[in-house]
Amino acid sequence: MIRALKSISFSLFQKSITIVLRMLPYVLMVFVTTAQQTQTDSYTRYELLKPSEQSFRIIYDVSATSAEAKYYWNTLREGSEHIINEVWDRYSGKELNWEVVDGKTAKMNGLTAANEDTDYLQIALIRPVPNNGEARIRIDKTYKDPLSYFTKDGRIIFSRTLGIKHNSVVLPMGYELTHCNYPVQLQLTKNNRIKVSFINRGAAAVPFELKAKPLPSGIRIRQTKEAYTYDGSGTGRNKAKVRIGWEFEERSFQNREIVYFLQQPETHSFLLYHDYTETRPGMDRYLNVVRAGSKASNPSAISLDTGKQLKVESLKGNEINERGITLGSPITSKTEVIAIWFDPVKTGASERLRITETYTDANRYLLHNDELIWDRSFGRNRNTVVLPSGWFLTMNAIPAIINQSPEGLTQLHYVNDRPDLIDVYIKAQRK
Repeated sequence: MIRALKSISFSLFQKSITIVLRMLPYVLMVFVTTAQQTQTDSYTRYELLKPSEQSFRIIYDVSATSAEAKYYWNTLREGSEHIINEVWDRYSGKELNWEVVDGKTAKMNGLTAANEDTDYLQIALIRPVPNNGEARIRIDKTYKDPLSYFTKDGRIIFSRTLGIKHNSVVLPMGYELTHCNYPVQLQLTKNNRIKVSFINRGAAAVPFELKAKPLPSGIRIRQTKEAYTYDGSGTGRNKAKVRIGWEFEERSFQNREIVYFLQQPETHSFLLYHDYTETRPGMDRYLNVVRAGSKASNPSAISLDTGKQLKVESLKGNEINERGITLGSPITSKTEVIAIWFDPVKTGASERLRITETYTDANRYLLHNDELIWDRSFGRNRNTVVLPSGWFLTMNAIPAIINQSPEGLTQLHYVNDRPDLIDVYIKAQRK
């Protein structure tokens, strides 16, 4: 698969929020087989089955983004025996109809660049992809592939080229990890299996390989649950003491992303949008607490699952209490919250939001000695900064993928695969 970056000129955002929401499928989309089918937010989880079976279960999450598309096609890798277990619509939680078709059939049904020698999983979407949104899908399938998963010298080996950028691999029960050729996080699953996960920062697929071996007889992996008070995990915690009981989320699985479109630095302002998925049953709101020192204006939000506008409120101080909102921290007269309201999430379903707003922050974005300076910490795993028109990049502290939009705007794409913040520092000069 080839990851493509679709760009937007900042000038479009100044015209109207409507244009913003129409154009925003912008960040890190992936061409699957043809320009006709685009996708984003791809994540794959490989659960290794018993070594003797040489098979692994694949849980694949993906968001189809081709407006008005009625189908999504998932390429079935050649050389693997595949069993399709189930396919779900993640917005409604309902099962989707699917069939395995050859390339000729896929092409006839709309995948015009399909390879006639390839099989495809053809999924009928529960609704056409909305113009301003996406169709979120979860595919559950099982592959048998002796070339990717096998045993050698008493160890199991999972060796597979992974093109998706966000991945995890779960070892069989009772196995310990002994080797891994790519930087990974490591956690325990709920049933005490070791899971490794990673985000691919680069443009090429990862030739991923891990090795594991059975634990000695009588040794069982266990988990201990101890109280831990979250202290920011790096933002002011006491680093002189070990974090007993601390747990972290799998960064690869997180799909919260944010894009900053910088206005001219004299204004100290930047338009941004950020995406968020709500999965908690009964939840009917998303609360965005405005960072101290910043001022938010013109907030709006849509449901990416339906493309519909959502109700948005800007609340400050006592207004927050009056709406029955709790934040888990003291609410003062300066506390500001953007509240986005939606229908309560049903069990097994979820809601994907896109929130757009303009921030003004004279402390962290400014003009100094005729140089643009941006100094802001990022907590999400995917962040993009777009420089304003008329500026070129001269300094960047945190490594980023850098490119330019068709309009010539410089874009910096940051991947943070760590469970803490990165302090992004950018300087630019006028052309």
